[in-house]
Amino acid sequence: MSIQLAIKHKTIEKVIEIAASREKVWEILIDDRFASRWYGEFSLGAKPRTTWEEGSKVLFTDLSGGGLVGEVMINQPNQMLSVEYQGVVFGGEEDYTSEDAMSVKGGEETYIITDKDGQTELSVKADVMPEYFDSMSSAWERALKNIKLLAEEM
Repeated sequence: MSIQLAIKHKTIEKVIEIAASREKVWEILIDDRFASRWYGEFSLGAKPRTTWEEGSKVLFTDLSGGGLVGEVMINQPNQMLSVEYQGVVFGGEEDYTSEDAMSVKGGEETYIITDKDGQTELSVKADVMPEYFDSMSSAWERALKNIKLLAEEM
């Protein structure tokens, strides 16, 4: 993490234990049937659009056509998924050069899945702008509860 990134972003770190297999938790994270159900905690209608392959683009957009553009940096099935933010989306248009785009560039969102005491532990780290830290931290709490419910009900 560069010094510039450390100044620009604050990192949200959350952990939840889930009574489901790592494979089920992974499926909830990346399968379109489930992802929109928990991503909606961040913004109305929010969902990711991607193949989840390393190097592929991710568009995190909501009903307004706004959101983030990222790139899948790590995809280790049932273990780790990491996305680096590249820019923003406004009105369905990708933007990589504006002040808003530069403010998110280089931020990361990382999911780590491990076994813990007969359950699955999901750890999330997400870089956000300091002014959004509290609201996004609350959104992550709700999103993780949804991931847990979805995985345990499957």
